[in-house]
Amino acid sequence: MTKGSYLVGLIGSGIGPSLSPALHEREADRQGLRYLYRLIDIDVLGAAPQAVGDLVRAARDVGFDGLNITHPCKQLVIEHLDALSPQAEALGAVNTVVFGSGGRAVGHNTDVTGFAASFARGLPDVPLERVVQLGAGGAGAAVAHATLTLGAGRVTVVDALPERAARLAAALNDHFGEGRAAASDPDRLTALLAHADGVVHATPTGMAAHPGLPFPAALLRPELWVAEVVYRPLETELLRTARALGCATLDGGGMAVFQAADAFRLFTGREPDTARMLADIAELAGAVPTPK
Repeated sequence: MTKGSYLVGLIGSGIGPSLSPALHEREADRQGLRYLYRLIDIDVLGAAPQAVGDLVRAARDVGFDGLNITHPCKQLVIEHLDALSPQAEALGAVNTVVFGSGGRAVGHNTDVTGFAASFARGLPDVPLERVVQLGAGGAGAAVAHATLTLGAGRVTVVDALPERAARLAAALNDHFGEGRAAASDPDRLTALLAHADGVVHATPTGMAAHPGLPFPAALLRPELWVAEVVYRPLETELLRTARALGCATLDGGGMAVFQAADAFRLFTGREPDTARMLADIAELAGAVPTPK
């Protein structure tokens, strides 16, 4: 059974610019729902990330239907939940909490399914034998799981913190089988990209507050596909440079939309229109059309 009104929110740090409220509320309006999406910014509250458990309990007690969870609380929230979906359990991170009957809090991860859906839509026929991924944080863990789920032969994770890359690679091998993932130092990036089919970028570089390229443009070549996680702006300097060289590219808007759509479905039991939501994010993020 579905109902006609919903109260949901997002817990995280520095989330003022998030497009999640607009994405959810626009789709709800089109479906004739009363839908309020509230930001619960721990920076504004002066709360530590460890307060996520108290915030989840408070949201449940005042009648929220669910929550999205973002940095730096995706792992910390787990111990405060009653159950996890298989995907969230495998990843060790939660970005969506649904409150069920009796206030039972169940954690899900729609980052994985969101990136997988976006990749399958935007880069359906690219080779996946050798993939290099930059970034092993929360978003990096999700997209690495998604890339291997899509059939990548091997994902090599590169991170400024080598121990973090090693932990992620070990977890991926435990889940997908030995040899499916590896960790490498940034100083080996030139050699890695020279033999890679594609690169997934999952660091903050390219965001409005962190402009620039994550690696020298000289390492790009037309045969290399490039997938981006950053969605503000939709066209990062990395994507702009890669497109100019003839690389197949994927912006971060699709992941943002498909993870939001999956969360909307979990919260409401209703099917979102992802085509309309993709148009929404293009408008909201100020996309510049790519010349034909």
